[in-house]
Amino acid sequence: MSLEQIIILSIIQGITEFLPISSSGHLAMVPHLTSWPDQGIMSDVALHFGSLIAVVIYFHRDMVKLFSGMIDVFRGKSTQNRSLFLILALSTVPVFVVGYILKKSGYIDNLRSLEVIAWANIIFAIFLYIFDKIGKQIRSVESLTIKDAVLIGLAQCIALIPGSSRSGTTMTMGRLLGFKRDEAARFSMLMSIPTILGASALLLIDLSKETNVSIQSDALLMAALSFVVAFISIWGLMAMLKRMSMTPFVIYRLVLGAALIAFIYKDQWLPMVTG
Repeated sequence: MSLEQIIILSIIQGITEFLPISSSGHLAMVPHLTSWPDQGIMSDVALHFGSLIAVVIYFHRDMVKLFSGMIDVFRGKSTQNRSLFLILALSTVPVFVVGYILKKSGYIDNLRSLEVIAWANIIFAIFLYIFDKIGKQIRSVESLTIKDAVLIGLAQCIALIPGSSRSGTTMTMGRLLGFKRDEAARFSMLMSIPTILGASALLLIDLSKETNVSIQSDALLMAALSFVVAFISIWGLMAMLKRMSMTPFVIYRLVLGAALIAFIYKDQWLPMVTG
């Protein structure tokens, strides 16, 4: 993989992972719109691993609470940190189950098409706009219930469709449930930790068996670069959501989806226009 491709993919991942605009969709678009070969799932997960480190460091206070909550589970103590840990764990169960089924069936690879990405961007951007407008801004992460965890967890499963956006679907459900925009983003990012960690564990196993040193170094470089960009992206998003709605992200996704559809069907439309 060329250095140029590594840098561009790392920037795309770092910017898009935690914004509600679909990092997997943007990464899957690259080989369709360039002469580069598909970077593959391994590279995608390496990029996500860098983003994982960024979110862990940014939300280090929440990480301390979650670690304390995990200890409280084993000690049998009933605390707020224990409840938060269990709710976060519960919210990530659905995506592991559905993701495993899709991977085993091989169907997940069929979803990495431009057409799927285009329509997913448009459809779920509309849902994001509607629920962001009607959702109240009264709740915080500390008010999460088991019902919330299940619903947001199911919403995260939709993100297995490239273009739907993991952060977008979870934030959409969070806004529908009345969470403040920055709090919906906060829980969405915390949910990404076990999800990305599970996928990254598989990557590390594969990398440990890889004898091609260039592949290992490429993965490490992508992880490092995506970490830097992702950290800046998280900081910017959290600041923005305290002052604005999700509408700019909705507009971007609608424009992107429409542009992709025009690109996909250009061979069908051009004869009609020129004729």
